[in-house]
Amino acid sequence: MLTINLKDAKARFSSMVNEAINGEFVTITRHGKPVAALVSVEVAEAARMAIEPKRARLVAYLRTFPGCEVFERNSAPSRDMEW
Repeated sequence: MLTINLKDAKARFSSMVNEAINGEFVTITRHGKPVAALVSVEVAEAARMAIEPKRARLVAYLRTFPGCEVFERNSAPSRDMEW
């Protein structure tokens, strides 16, 4: 895993993309703290597919609660405002 600061990442972006394409994980830091990661599209898609089923199961579970057949927004103001 390659770790690089943001300033150097800007200067070497093209080579870092090549690293990601070759399967390398590139961690970008700002002030010494990790803030972003550069990975290949395949890795990003795999991560997204791992998360999506969990989100779908949660939504399906929440819809089993009584009264959740239709989600409507309450149009009433949250408080009466008098100026």
